[in-house]
Amino acid sequence: MRIAMPFRLMAAALMLVFSMVSHASYTQTRHPIVLVHGVTGFNTIGGLVNYFHTIPWNLERSGAKVYTASVSFVNSSEQRGQQLANYVNSLGHSKVNLMAHSQGAPTSRVTASLIPHRIASVTSINGVNKGSKVADVIRGILPPGSYVEGGVDAIANALGGLINALSGSNNPQDGVAALETLTTPGTTSLNNALGWKGVNRNACAGTDEDVWINGNRVKFFSWTGRGIWTNVFDITDPFLGVTSLAFGSEPSDGLVGVCSTMMGNVIGTHYDMNHVDAINHLLGARSLWTNPVSLYRSHANRLKNRGL
Repeated sequence: MRIAMPFRLMAAALMLVFSMVSHASYTQTRHPIVLVHGVTGFNTIGGLVNYFHTIPWNLERSGAKVYTASVSFVNSSEQRGQQLANYVNSLGHSKVNLMAHSQGAPTSRVTASLIPHRIASVTSINGVNKGSKVADVIRGILPPGSYVEGGVDAIANALGGLINALSGSNNPQDGVAALETLTTPGTTSLNNALGWKGVNRNACAGTDEDVWINGNRVKFFSWTGRGIWTNVFDITDPFLGVTSLAFGSEPSDGLVGVCSTMMGNVIGTHYDMNHVDAINHLLGARSLWTNPVSLYRSHANRLKNRGL
């Protein structure tokens, strides 16, 4: 009994050390993670407000190398995809893992089509992969070439210029192009150009995890939520409550239908999380049932375990 006790203590100590080491590298992916913002997004404003609220730090604290890209506040997915490709090339890494929210998803798919040899994986988070009915409604009430469309475009472009100034970026802005690319016809046109890689043309479902682009294997993943009113203290919930009316009885996150978000290996669509919750905003106000930070961390661990 006296002999066994030291061995038990030693075993317990070794297990504790192993647990601490494992936790310290929980999100330590082989290739860096690049977070990609959606429409009307940014990387950071003055270093004080981050689009992905606390998510970079929560990934880095257990081993991940994380970058946050800055692409146009408003522009087409094709233009944003080229900007993102340029940014990825400038980082100097052999490959990166793209984790993208909203319009960041089609933006990242464009990037993967341009530089597939540099993209280890693309993850769509509440992504607009088959268009948004909210964009369809807005396009319907803004006649092409009208004064109303011109006014809205001017406002969106001006806001984009302001974001450029506050975030230290110099990205071109095009509000009309952003709206067009997010409509169902606009996204369908993009998917046709990309060969529907990673996106299921005919079903409300994902595709294979392995997507081959010009002879390069790129892993595709996605997840989304289907909550709208998730926190009584979140002032963005009422806005999403209004926009969700565009979907009728179709499940959505307030801005994107659940079926539209599916891409590659669908990790889950059941989360109590709306479109803003997916980036841990507003300032962490979220549902009691879904922690978006945990989704990012567990996915980084998933990428790590796949050697990505």
